[in-house]
Amino acid sequence: ISTQLSNQIRGVMKTFGLIVAQGKGRVFDNNVRQLLDGNDGLAKIILPLLEGWRDIRMRAADLGRQLVAAARESQATKRLMTIPGIGAVTAVSYVAAIEGPDNFKTSRSVGAWLGLTTRRYQSGEVDYDGHISRRGDPHLRGLLYEAATVILTRTSARNESRLKSWGLKLRERLGFKRAAVAVARKLAVIMHSMLKTGDVFNRLAGATA
Repeated sequence: ISTQLSNQIRGVMKTFGLIVAQGKGRVFDNNVRQLLDGNDGLAKIILPLLEGWRDIRMRAADLGRQLVAAARESQATKRLMTIPGIGAVTAVSYVAAIEGPDNFKTSRSVGAWLGLTTRRYQSGEVDYDGHISRRGDPHLRGLLYEAATVILTRTSARNESRLKSWGLKLRERLGFKRAAVAVARKLAVIMHSMLKTGDVFNRLAGATA
Protein backbone atom coordinates (compact mmCIF):
# COMPACT_ATOMS: atom_id res chain seq x y z
CA ILE A 1 0.00 0.00 0.00
CA SER A 2 2.88 2.34 0.80
CA THR A 3 4.41 1.72 -2.62
CA GLN A 4 1.06 2.21 -4.36
CA LEU A 5 0.52 5.54 -2.61
CA SER A 6 4.02 6.80 -3.41
CA ASN A 7 3.57 5.80 -7.05
CA GLN A 8 0.21 7.57 -7.14
CA ILE A 9 1.79 10.72 -5.72
CA ARG A 10 4.57 10.57 -8.31
CA GLY A 11 2.05 9.99 -11.10
CA VAL A 12 -0.22 12.90 -10.18
CA MET A 13 2.69 15.30 -9.78
CA LYS A 14 4.20 14.19 -13.08
CA THR A 15 0.92 15.14 -14.75
CA PHE A 16 1.61 18.72 -13.60
CA GLY A 17 5.20 18.58 -14.83
CA LEU A 18 6.71 17.97 -11.41
CA ILE A 19 9.15 15.04 -11.27
CA VAL A 20 9.81 13.70 -7.76
CA ALA A 21 13.49 12.80 -7.39
CA GLN A 22 14.47 9.28 -6.36
CA GLY A 23 14.41 8.67 -2.63
CA LYS A 24 12.65 6.77 0.12
CA GLY A 25 11.27 7.58 3.53
CA ARG A 26 12.02 11.11 4.71
CA VAL A 27 13.87 11.87 1.48
CA PHE A 28 10.73 11.17 -0.54
CA ASP A 29 8.61 13.23 1.88
CA ASN A 30 10.99 16.21 1.65
CA ASN A 31 11.25 16.01 -2.13
CA VAL A 32 7.46 16.08 -2.51
CA ARG A 33 7.01 18.99 -0.10
CA GLN A 34 9.70 21.04 -1.83
CA LEU A 35 7.98 20.63 -5.18
CA LEU A 36 4.64 21.62 -3.64
CA ASP A 37 6.04 24.85 -2.19
CA GLY A 38 4.00 27.70 -3.62
CA ASN A 39 1.54 25.40 -5.38
CA ASP A 40 -1.43 25.49 -2.99
CA GLY A 41 -3.89 23.98 -5.46
CA LEU A 42 -1.85 20.84 -6.05
CA ALA A 43 -0.91 20.65 -2.37
CA LYS A 44 -4.60 20.18 -1.47
CA ILE A 45 -4.56 17.01 -3.57
CA ILE A 46 -1.12 15.63 -2.70
CA LEU A 47 -0.77 16.37 1.02
CA PRO A 48 -3.66 14.08 2.10
CA LEU A 49 -2.07 11.29 0.05
CA LEU A 50 1.31 12.05 1.60
CA GLU A 51 -0.15 11.93 5.11
CA GLY A 52 -1.78 8.58 4.29
CA TRP A 53 1.55 7.31 2.97
CA ARG A 54 3.34 8.36 6.18
CA ASP A 55 0.64 6.74 8.35
CA ILE A 56 0.86 3.47 6.45
CA ARG A 57 4.65 3.42 6.82
CA MET A 58 4.37 3.97 10.57
CA ARG A 59 1.83 1.17 10.93
CA ALA A 60 3.94 -1.13 8.78
CA ALA A 61 6.99 -0.43 10.94
CA ASP A 62 4.97 -1.22 14.07
CA LEU A 63 3.74 -4.48 12.56
CA GLY A 64 7.31 -5.29 11.58
CA ARG A 65 8.44 -4.90 15.19
CA GLN A 66 5.60 -7.13 16.36
CA LEU A 67 6.57 -9.73 13.76
CA VAL A 68 10.20 -9.78 14.89
CA ALA A 69 9.09 -10.12 18.51
CA ALA A 70 6.83 -13.04 17.61
CA ALA A 71 9.63 -14.70 15.65
CA ARG A 72 11.97 -14.47 18.64
CA GLU A 73 9.41 -16.14 20.90
CA SER A 74 8.83 -19.10 18.57
CA GLN A 75 11.24 -22.03 18.63
CA ALA A 76 10.18 -23.03 15.13
CA THR A 77 10.93 -19.65 13.56
CA LYS A 78 14.20 -19.26 15.49
CA ARG A 79 15.27 -22.65 14.14
CA LEU A 80 14.51 -21.60 10.55
CA MET A 81 16.37 -18.32 11.03
CA THR A 82 19.61 -20.26 11.52
CA ILE A 83 19.61 -20.55 7.70
CA PRO A 84 21.57 -17.66 6.10
CA GLY A 85 19.15 -15.48 4.16
CA ILE A 86 16.08 -16.48 6.17
CA GLY A 87 14.82 -13.60 8.30
CA ALA A 88 11.87 -13.14 10.61
CA VAL A 89 9.34 -12.37 7.87
CA THR A 90 10.23 -15.43 5.78
CA ALA A 91 10.40 -17.73 8.81
CA VAL A 92 7.04 -16.61 10.21
CA SER A 93 5.42 -16.72 6.75
CA TYR A 94 6.69 -20.26 6.16
CA VAL A 95 5.46 -21.58 9.51
CA ALA A 96 2.08 -19.90 9.04
CA ALA A 97 1.67 -21.19 5.48
CA ILE A 98 2.38 -24.86 6.07
CA GLU A 99 0.61 -24.77 9.48
CA GLY A 100 2.29 -28.00 10.55
CA PRO A 101 5.01 -30.26 9.07
CA ASP A 102 2.72 -33.28 9.35
CA ASN A 103 0.48 -31.78 6.67
CA PHE A 104 3.03 -33.02 4.11
CA LYS A 105 4.02 -36.66 3.76
CA THR A 106 7.48 -35.77 2.49
CA SER A 107 9.60 -32.62 2.59
CA ARG A 108 10.00 -32.71 -1.19
CA SER A 109 6.27 -32.25 -1.67
CA VAL A 110 6.48 -28.73 -0.17
CA GLY A 111 8.37 -27.49 -3.22
CA ALA A 112 5.59 -28.70 -5.51
CA TRP A 113 2.92 -27.24 -3.21
CA LEU A 114 4.59 -23.83 -3.45
CA GLY A 115 4.77 -24.00 -7.24
CA LEU A 116 8.56 -24.21 -7.33
CA THR A 117 8.70 -27.34 -9.47
CA THR A 118 8.85 -27.26 -13.26
CA ARG A 119 5.82 -28.02 -15.39
CA ARG A 120 6.10 -30.87 -17.89
CA TYR A 121 4.67 -30.33 -21.37
CA GLN A 122 3.75 -33.42 -23.36
CA SER A 123 2.10 -33.49 -26.77
CA GLY A 124 2.71 -36.27 -29.24
CA GLU A 125 6.48 -36.64 -29.57
CA VAL A 126 7.14 -33.40 -27.66
CA ASP A 127 8.16 -33.85 -24.03
CA TYR A 128 10.03 -31.17 -22.11
CA ASP A 129 10.12 -29.36 -18.77
CA GLY A 130 8.84 -25.79 -18.84
CA HIS A 131 8.73 -22.97 -16.30
CA ILE A 132 7.76 -23.46 -12.67
CA SER A 133 4.07 -24.11 -12.06
CA ARG A 134 3.67 -21.09 -9.71
CA ARG A 135 0.96 -22.80 -7.72
CA GLY A 136 0.44 -22.27 -4.02
CA ASP A 137 1.25 -19.19 -1.94
CA PRO A 138 2.81 -16.51 -4.21
CA HIS A 139 3.91 -14.37 -1.24
CA LEU A 140 5.90 -17.18 0.38
CA ARG A 141 7.29 -18.25 -2.98
CA GLY A 142 8.58 -14.72 -3.51
CA LEU A 143 10.14 -14.60 -0.04
CA LEU A 144 11.96 -17.89 -0.64
CA TYR A 145 13.22 -16.61 -3.98
CA GLU A 146 14.56 -13.48 -2.26
CA ALA A 147 16.25 -15.66 0.38
CA ALA A 148 17.80 -17.76 -2.38
CA THR A 149 19.08 -14.58 -4.03
CA VAL A 150 20.73 -13.56 -0.76
CA ILE A 151 22.39 -16.96 -0.45
CA LEU A 152 23.75 -16.77 -4.00
CA THR A 153 25.00 -13.18 -3.86
CA ARG A 154 26.39 -12.64 -0.37
CA THR A 155 30.04 -13.56 0.11
CA SER A 156 30.46 -13.36 3.90
CA ALA A 157 31.91 -16.35 5.73
CA ARG A 158 28.65 -16.69 7.69
CA ASN A 159 26.80 -17.37 4.46
CA GLU A 160 29.09 -20.13 3.18
CA SER A 161 27.43 -23.55 2.94
CA ARG A 162 27.15 -26.55 0.67
CA LEU A 163 23.73 -25.25 -0.31
CA LYS A 164 25.35 -22.06 -1.60
CA SER A 165 28.09 -24.00 -3.42
CA TRP A 166 25.44 -26.18 -5.06
CA GLY A 167 23.49 -23.08 -6.12
CA LEU A 168 26.56 -21.36 -7.56
CA LYS A 169 27.35 -24.41 -9.69
CA LEU A 170 23.78 -24.33 -11.00
CA ARG A 171 24.15 -20.63 -11.77
CA GLU A 172 27.18 -21.31 -13.97
CA ARG A 173 25.27 -23.99 -15.84
CA LEU A 174 21.69 -22.68 -15.94
CA GLY A 175 21.88 -18.94 -15.25
CA PHE A 176 21.03 -16.93 -12.15
CA LYS A 177 17.22 -17.03 -12.23
CA ARG A 178 16.94 -20.79 -12.65
CA ALA A 179 19.58 -21.35 -10.00
CA ALA A 180 17.72 -19.06 -7.59
CA VAL A 181 14.47 -20.97 -8.18
CA ALA A 182 16.27 -24.26 -7.55
CA VAL A 183 17.77 -22.93 -4.30
CA ALA A 184 14.35 -21.59 -3.25
CA ARG A 185 12.85 -25.02 -3.85
CA LYS A 186 15.69 -26.61 -1.86
CA LEU A 187 15.09 -24.13 0.95
CA ALA A 188 11.41 -25.11 1.12
CA VAL A 189 12.42 -28.75 1.47
CA ILE A 190 15.14 -28.06 4.05
CA MET A 191 12.89 -25.84 6.16
CA HIS A 192 10.17 -28.48 6.29
CA SER A 193 12.71 -31.10 7.32
CA MET A 194 14.02 -28.82 10.06
CA LEU A 195 10.54 -28.28 11.46
CA LYS A 196 9.82 -31.98 11.37
CA THR A 197 13.05 -33.12 13.03
CA GLY A 198 13.66 -30.15 15.32
CA ASP A 199 17.22 -29.75 14.00
CA VAL A 200 19.05 -26.56 13.08
CA PHE A 201 20.71 -25.72 9.78
CA ASN A 202 24.00 -27.44 9.09
CA ARG A 203 26.09 -25.44 6.62
CA LEU A 204 28.42 -28.34 5.88
CA ALA A 205 25.57 -30.67 5.01
CA GLY A 206 23.44 -28.03 3.36
CA ALA A 207 20.49 -29.52 5.17
CA THR A 208 19.88 -30.30 8.82
CA ALA A 209 22.13 -31.32 11.70
